[in-house]
Amino acid sequence: MADLTTTRITAAAGLLDLAAAATAAAVGGDTAEVGPRRFLYVNNGSGGSVTVTVATPGTAGGFAIADGTYAVAAGKQGLIPLSNDFRGSNGRAAITYSAVTTVTVRPFELPAA
Repeated sequence: MADLTTTRITAAAGLLDLAAAATAAAVGGDTAEVGPRRFLYVNNGSGGSVTVTVATPGTAGGFAIADGTYAVAAGKQGLIPLSNDFRGSNGRAAITYSAVTTVTVRPFELPAA
């Protein structure tokens, strides 16, 4: 898995072109930082829907918590929250994709209010 670098958006910098900052989704999946105000931008340039899965490593009452799955339609963009619920043993979220051809991604963090 490739470790994605989080882009931190600051109030002073303002606007960020997420599409231009995005990189190709890795065939074997990616990892990203998790926490408050962190999101994963997904740009699906393919002709079909792509499912993004974010592993949820925890349990509740002894039962596994279902992974987060998010469908991004063909030609569309999506924002996926990277909350602490997705924190793996390495402190990062493990992210996989049903397809990666023409799919680009970028984790980012919004400024605190």
